[in-house]
Amino acid sequence: MASVVEVENLWKTFQIPHEKRTTLFENLVGMMKTRQYETFTVLKDVSFRVEKGECVGIIGDNGSGKSTMLKIIANILRPTKGTVRVKGKMTPFLELGVGFQPDLSVRENIGVYATVMGLSRNEIREITDDVIKFAGLHRFEDTKLKNLSSGMQVRLAFSTAIQTYPDVLLVDEVLAVGDMEFQQKCFDVFNRFRKEGVTILFVSHDLGAVRRFCDRTLLLGMGEQRAFGETGAVLDRYVYGRSESGNSSDDSNKGQCGSNSWGNKEVIITDVEFLDKSGIRCTRFSSMDPMTIRIHYHAVKDISDITFGIAIHSDDGHHLFGTNTKIKNIPLRVLPGDGRIDLKIEHIPMLSGKFLLSPAAQSLDYQITYDWIDKQHSFEVITTSGDAGLITMQCDWVT
Repeated sequence: MASVVEVENLWKTFQIPHEKRTTLFENLVGMMKTRQYETFTVLKDVSFRVEKGECVGIIGDNGSGKSTMLKIIANILRPTKGTVRVKGKMTPFLELGVGFQPDLSVRENIGVYATVMGLSRNEIREITDDVIKFAGLHRFEDTKLKNLSSGMQVRLAFSTAIQTYPDVLLVDEVLAVGDMEFQQKCFDVFNRFRKEGVTILFVSHDLGAVRRFCDRTLLLGMGEQRAFGETGAVLDRYVYGRSESGNSSDDSNKGQCGSNSWGNKEVIITDVEFLDKSGIRCTRFSSMDPMTIRIHYHAVKDISDITFGIAIHSDDGHHLFGTNTKIKNIPLRVLPGDGRIDLKIEHIPMLSGKFLLSPAAQSLDYQITYDWIDKQHSFEVITTSGDAGLITMQCDWVT
């Protein structure tokens, strides 16, 4: 199958001036001095190819170069080094408001935006009513654009862009501004385009949408190409990203105790690890994946009257869950020295967010606290499904 988009050894750097000149005096004085610049590299030697009819996701943390990549492909920015080739008619849907005029009406802006997209006057007349219908803006077609919400403007821009019948569609994160109903309409368009052989490059932080629609995915990190391949494998690479040593790149939890710790310290909780499905320490997980919470401790003496437990809170402090070995009828005895105990979670039920963990060691009657570390350990959950809400659950629709 022929490649429609080819990116080879792509580099992009920007020069950022060290001093900002805003007045005439500053500019006159500045003419006498050599201006100092800092070179900032956004993309570093990125190469990939997209086949006809593929939907390819582009993911990564903020500042990884995703939007810059699309702008170079769309010919909005020029590469510093490397080449980009696109075969066929390309429609970029990258930034809200490009080509819009705030003092013109919705109907008038369709003409302006469609002209930017390369449509003729006759084509614009033919599509205008369809654009307004798809965007759901019948009541607002004569309203000035500046009086519309950002979500309405996204609906208008996307509804106009899809009327161009592209061979290649470039879509940035802007769809996140739209409401859920309109997002579903957009994804229906993606499905139709895929059936018609349109090639789509889709930048998004919505990993559920990427998993749902993208055949392959490109992962960028600090401007570098970290992975490119089957979407499921690349999402795992992103969520469970490893450093070169093989451990999680985030060891911020290690050894944390801070001032929010109390107890008589006859048993000391020395560390808490969060282990992923491969048994490797990390702090970021996919929703519904397994997780092991491993508590390391040091006992000063032999203790048979003991229970280990945990409490999980949301990032804003709401108590979500708690359990301990006594509740689960697990008898324990600790001997002097170091030890550990694992809590295995089959499926993480939280959909997304940051969560705080409090491990504790107490007597069976809870009258003695050996050690309690309050909300000093944390982990993050990222949704890779299309579900919405606070929690997820295993369920199936049956007809």
